[in-house]
Amino acid sequence: MTTHPLRTGRSGPPPASVVTDLPFKPQLVRAVFRDVTSLHVSRPAAWAAASVTRTVLTEIIDGARSAAAEEARKRLTPKDLISAIDRNVEVEVGSAWYLHSPTFHGLMGELRNADGALVSLRERRGTRTPSGVAGAHRFEAGVRRLLGSRGVRAVPAMVRDLDGIASVFLTDLARDAARVVREGGVKRFGTVGLVVPGEPAPAPPLEDSLLALSTRRGDGRTVDGNDILAAVTMQLFGDLRQRAITEAAEMTRNPSAN
Repeated sequence: MTTHPLRTGRSGPPPASVVTDLPFKPQLVRAVFRDVTSLHVSRPAAWAAASVTRTVLTEIIDGARSAAAEEARKRLTPKDLISAIDRNVEVEVGSAWYLHSPTFHGLMGELRNADGALVSLRERRGTRTPSGVAGAHRFEAGVRRLLGSRGVRAVPAMVRDLDGIASVFLTDLARDAARVVREGGVKRFGTVGLVVPGEPAPAPPLEDSLLALSTRRGDGRTVDGNDILAAVTMQLFGDLRQRAITEAAEMTRNPSAN
């Protein structure tokens, strides 16, 4: 995969085809960023973040659709979401939402403190609701558009879970993009590797195009398109990461969009 630098300067409005194809609008992306950082968000950065979120949700919906198709259903339910995540570890994103959704309560397992006492779900959630969870309702329209584009519908509980996952994922992406700006690059990458029992885990190789994103160029006041791509390397891994980066780069590289 070849990752091309994104243009980071001011740009004009995107072409109509780009706007139509984005279920999560750049205005929503900027609203999420405002929840976590005071940095300015460039237009290419907003488009890239919206594109990445669309890619992730599309992968989850397609996995759930396959699970539902096995039972000859087109209406997705939370159990289809569980199946999609079970079958593809790459889409296990937005994990902060799992503590706030009944869909995942049975999958979290028990957690005990240092004294061996069982930690309640309320304690595990903490006293403060994460901004991504609190703002999940903002994603409903985009989720329903995306479901329609994939030829499926979903029960309200499934829509709620997709809302939450999208919101928490984008919030985490915004935090990591802001961290890239502050720290001048990427300090960690999202990876999964196979480990042989009794042997040390090998360091997973990274493609040159991903390593190129580890060093940042630009001012320290603006989140630009490449900062979003760098944040993707921290949030995602495998084929989903490559596809998310490629689709985001293609969108912002469109000459008529810049």
